[in-house]
Amino acid sequence: MTIRPESKILPPKSKILLPLAAVFRMGVAFRNTAYARGWLKTQRLDRPVVSVGNLSVGGTGKTPLVMLIAQLLSRKGWNPAILTRGYGRRRGAQTVVLAPDVGRSPDPREVGDEPALLARALAQVPIIVCADRYRGGRRAERCFNVGVHLVDDGFQHRALARDVDVVALDATQGLSEQALLPAGRLREPPAALGRAHLVMVTRVELGDPRPLERQVRRINPQAEIFHATTRLSELVDVHTGRTYSPDAFRGEPVAAFCGIGNPGAFFADLREWGFSVIGEHSFRDHYVYAGAGLEALNAFACRSHPTALMTTEKDAMNLQPLNRSAEVPILACVIRTEILDQGGFEKALLARLRATKAM
Repeated sequence: MTIRPESKILPPKSKILLPLAAVFRMGVAFRNTAYARGWLKTQRLDRPVVSVGNLSVGGTGKTPLVMLIAQLLSRKGWNPAILTRGYGRRRGAQTVVLAPDVGRSPDPREVGDEPALLARALAQVPIIVCADRYRGGRRAERCFNVGVHLVDDGFQHRALARDVDVVALDATQGLSEQALLPAGRLREPPAALGRAHLVMVTRVELGDPRPLERQVRRINPQAEIFHATTRLSELVDVHTGRTYSPDAFRGEPVAAFCGIGNPGAFFADLREWGFSVIGEHSFRDHYVYAGAGLEALNAFACRSHPTALMTTEKDAMNLQPLNRSAEVPILACVIRTEILDQGGFEKALLARLRATKAM
């Protein structure tokens, strides 16, 4: 299944916001110029830094890519630590240290949904939740035997010097067809790809990667480009923790909901995986399901009459704890990123890290 990128025609509300997007563009340009000319300083950690980020506000498959790179670096003996902001958490200004622990299961309301998801999936990797990535990195170097820092969502965090910039781009979303915030979803103009070292075009099972590749080549001929697909690993019942194989519920009527940056791609993934999706409902990114949100979810289930409700792992973090018995199971889709040329990607990433270490 192929889904089309967003239309070039902006909705009326977005058109109204275009003047504000122009102001935002000027602010981004000034900030980037300030870093390029040294007016704003960057700080360097003692260990090399790999940043994994994107140009848009979520929805490119960045978090599964962070997991994959962390596992790769761990296998190669680099002892990574993950530095992350922890968007939407209660203790937004406080540094939280998640030490390696097989049984760790942090509260997403305290650390953020993405750090909570990473902590459960990567039990042996230290995670430092701090808006100031440099301060978080120094903490990691003091507390753990860190060989490399992996910065989650770090492409725009230019206050921290990085040695490798990995940028995720969604094959279903053309860059030239998106506007800057607040009219659209872009944090920076596409020209910012000039800073990227490695570009990962994700969800190539849903969209043709060649238009994005041509855009990247025009902007940054030196960037190495790789492709990745999204694979369904298993299904997990949010209430009971029971796991199901990816084949379970295929062909049965299911309804889907999520609060992520690109909900359309998740709904398309479900159909690509063979599910019969009879209803879709999207919430804002990082949505915490409580009160009116749960009522809306219940109403959606009643309207659709599905065999099961399907959602993402990140949404499952924001559904916990659910103190109710559901007649319709809510299943979290555990997905993993698969790089089509994983050997080539590993070689490119490790070569840059070794070059940094030799300096």
